[in-house]
Amino acid sequence: MTSLRVVGGSVLSGEITISGAKNSVLPIISATLLSEQSIILDNVPCLDDVNTLCGLLKELGVSVISEEKGVLALNAAGVNKTEAPYDLVKNMRASILVLGPLLARFGHAEVSFPGGCAIGVRPVDLHLEALRALGADISVKNGFILAKVDGRLKGCDIHFDCVTVTGTENIMMAACLAEGRTVIHNAAKEPEVIDLADFLRHLGASIQGDGTDTIIIDGVSALKKPGRYRIIPDRIEAGTYLAAAVITSGSIRLNGVNPSHLTAVLSLLKEAGADIQRGDTWVSLDMHGKRPKAVSFKTEIYPGVPTDMQAQLMAMNAVAEGEGVIEEAVFENRLMHVPEMRRLGADLKLIAPHTIQSKGVTSLTAAPVKATDLRASAGLVLSALAAEGVTTISRIYHLDRGYADLDEKLKALGVDVSRVSDDSDDSSSLSVERA
Repeated sequence: MTSLRVVGGSVLSGEITISGAKNSVLPIISATLLSEQSIILDNVPCLDDVNTLCGLLKELGVSVISEEKGVLALNAAGVNKTEAPYDLVKNMRASILVLGPLLARFGHAEVSFPGGCAIGVRPVDLHLEALRALGADISVKNGFILAKVDGRLKGCDIHFDCVTVTGTENIMMAACLAEGRTVIHNAAKEPEVIDLADFLRHLGASIQGDGTDTIIIDGVSALKKPGRYRIIPDRIEAGTYLAAAVITSGSIRLNGVNPSHLTAVLSLLKEAGADIQRGDTWVSLDMHGKRPKAVSFKTEIYPGVPTDMQAQLMAMNAVAEGEGVIEEAVFENRLMHVPEMRRLGADLKLIAPHTIQSKGVTSLTAAPVKATDLRASAGLVLSALAAEGVTTISRIYHLDRGYADLDEKLKALGVDVSRVSDDSDDSSSLSVERA
């Protein structure tokens, strides 16, 4: 095992460039299965999840070439298999996104139930019911989703009972090659959904309404346009580094960002005392050496405060002046970082189901901690920045799924951080196993 060693006490200062969005690049890579054309993607982040998905596509017969860092060339003309086996999807829930494209283009697909972070119930049923509405015959056998359709899928009205990002993306991709019009009601509005729609339009799809709760797709027989497309910047990565600067009373500038995607987070950071400036593709933050003030919030679907920023903002509250209340309203198991933050000295109390009250302390104290999921890992790294001494964070494979070049970017901002080998495997001591 590899752990992350963080020396606390540094004040973040400097500038870095934000990577492409993890939650955009995964559906967009999956969407290349819809086309026989050559496609080049720019601003692709170097992440384990990207490598996992590319490995899956190669297994299906897709040509995947990494031309240089951040650039992928893909061609799915040679797909010769429509089965996504368990050993290739067990570590990543986003692998379910190959289901819609495979079914729409080839008329059949077998996809193992996916894994990923154990942060709560994220049912696949919404995907399956929507595909059935489009005319697919869906069954589940031995842990596999078996899907087939006689001819093309048929457009229809789809009403999601609750907002689902991957469900919206999966059905949007499948509907691109369906016969007739599909209308998705209660659709997700995230920037990553818009990015996928932009990419599909780039290939020749007919989509409108993305960014609203009603998306309309008029199916086409094939996506015939080759092309080059640039992935949007990662708003969660950007928010993480901004929160890190607030925690350390620092001053940083982020380049290659879209500030309009960060509205809810920037509002909270301003409330915490940050001086924030922005341009079209950059954001700067300066705490002027001041300690942050505690904030209260509830996680919500976009454009609310993202659940993916909850752990990082809780780390901020742990060292902020005053008390704050954080309610996790998206995933029921996304407070597993709380006991680990307490090990570092954070005063965090469960006051209601999924609700934490924080009382800020002037500083935390280093201790060994264990990450339980991707964003919990980020929250623990940020906590370690405010801890006196050296904190060792184990199970950091979670971080490598979602943060590109984390070590190098933190070092560029003045943090003493390194990776250390740990020969012991203590994963069995945690109740949450790697999926």
